[in-house]
Amino acid sequence: MSSRDRDPEEMKKVPTERPRRDKTAVTQALFAALSPIGVVIGAALFAMSLTPSMVPRGSEIQGALGGIVFAIGYGAWVVAMAAARWLEIHRGAPLRPGWRRAAFVGAALLCGLSLWQGADWQNSIRQAWNLPEIDGVAPYRIAVIAAAVFAVLLMGGRLFRSVAAGWRRRAARFLPSRVAQAAGLMLTFVLFWAVIDGIAFRFAVRTINNASRIADLVIPPDLAPPTDPALSGSAASLIAWEDLGRWGRRYVASGPSREEIQSFWGTPAKQPIRVYVGLTAAGSGADRARLAFEELKRVGGFDRKYLVIATPTGSGWLDPGGVDTLEYITRGDVATVGVQYSYLSSPMSVIVDPENGIEESRTLFDLVYGHWSSLPKETRPRLYLHGLSLGAFLSQETVPLLNMFGDPFQGALWTGSPFLSDFWRMVQDRRRPDSPAWRPKFGNGSLVRTASQDGGLDPFDADWGPIRLVLLQYGGDPIVFFDYSLAWKRPDWLRGERAPDLAPDMRWIPVVSLLQDGFDMAVAVGTLGFGHDYIARHYIPAWAETLDPEGWSPEIEARLIEHLKDLLPR
Repeated sequence: MSSRDRDPEEMKKVPTERPRRDKTAVTQALFAALSPIGVVIGAALFAMSLTPSMVPRGSEIQGALGGIVFAIGYGAWVVAMAAARWLEIHRGAPLRPGWRRAAFVGAALLCGLSLWQGADWQNSIRQAWNLPEIDGVAPYRIAVIAAAVFAVLLMGGRLFRSVAAGWRRRAARFLPSRVAQAAGLMLTFVLFWAVIDGIAFRFAVRTINNASRIADLVIPPDLAPPTDPALSGSAASLIAWEDLGRWGRRYVASGPSREEIQSFWGTPAKQPIRVYVGLTAAGSGADRARLAFEELKRVGGFDRKYLVIATPTGSGWLDPGGVDTLEYITRGDVATVGVQYSYLSSPMSVIVDPENGIEESRTLFDLVYGHWSSLPKETRPRLYLHGLSLGAFLSQETVPLLNMFGDPFQGALWTGSPFLSDFWRMVQDRRRPDSPAWRPKFGNGSLVRTASQDGGLDPFDADWGPIRLVLLQYGGDPIVFFDYSLAWKRPDWLRGERAPDLAPDMRWIPVVSLLQDGFDMAVAVGTLGFGHDYIARHYIPAWAETLDPEGWSPEIEARLIEHLKDLLPR
């Protein structure tokens, strides 16, 4: 029968039948029944995710973590079965109804028991952090959030499979079956990656960056430009008040005064010098670094006894616990210079571009060191480096340590060195066997020493050499101790002697521990003296070891710790 002989109404139906079947097939694929074995595996990983890790977790974070690990367990089983069918080693015979019901009931019981036990697990961390215990961990909220996260990831995985199947059917018209299947998977992966990385992720980064930029430009009414010409942002300064940025303005306007320092010591002191350049002050990192260098010379930074190049965190923040204590210990006879390189927080900067601030850091160090090394050794200041978190990483990355032993700077205090620091990893990997990974002893102690909130700066086999490099890190800081190998290997910091701020019930679990530590990084700040929230009382002995100030004693140290016990981040 030719097309002319067909009924017109039938011809109208023909184009719509295939899309309707495709639509039905996609719907069935998206809302197909769950695999009972996959659910059991997911429930087991969910239960493990509730066990203690490095940081106490709230119900929202725990729910998101639980949903992700449930999806990983479920997805691993589904992928394994698909691979077995593709290899023709398993036909995927369905379980009997009784076994299916038993699997779902068992998974529900396992999740319920782990949620009930969750309070005790979280309390084991809270006890190590000196936090009050909790009566429960909001099991219903955790369960709902985890279920929602799992559902979203499940739909995403099934959509991926449906799209891949569609590409496979198209490719099968001119390719062998298995080649068409591989082509479908590759094309779908490229498509999904382009959407996730090229659209969703970049949109999120732009949104966060724009919001942070707006916050950086806002000047609170309680902050006025300084009238002292020696301060950055004053009328005499090379940097406008508006160009200091949010944290730069707070930094310049805060800190101890000369009178406060004099009152503590009972002897004359100087007003500390703080130089800071914000992101809007110049168009490039090198130009901002040169502006900071010129401002440092203008205010007499090279005439002080101590000079510190301080690299801020990702957002431009310099921890007052680190800077204020430095200024007290040096009796105000110190100049500190820093340059902002990003609007994003350190965790976000680590994800997006951890090397974003290298240009500023390297240029600033080269300019300061070049001028400093040209000055007479008898009269020039003692030169030090400082950085917290991403600032510590950038400071370590931009210092050509092996090229300056002929005329070395005096030392550095690096706090909370993040996991991506090659220097920190080298200190851990090459530590002495008699020291734990969370407070490693490096060599004979003449170049590098490490400390935690529990001490660690005890006398070593050898005296300090010409350079003193001190690393301060908390044993329960996930940003310091994160490692991708957590997915398959027990970390050294969970072997032998543990840090005092780690929960005694914490155990290494393949894959789960990696995700736990990853989520811990997002909530590592918020409890002073633990996690990634460093405080003045722990900076003080670390700075004293780094600077070796004249006349320093344990009694002075204890008195300064008591004096600054209420110092909070600003």
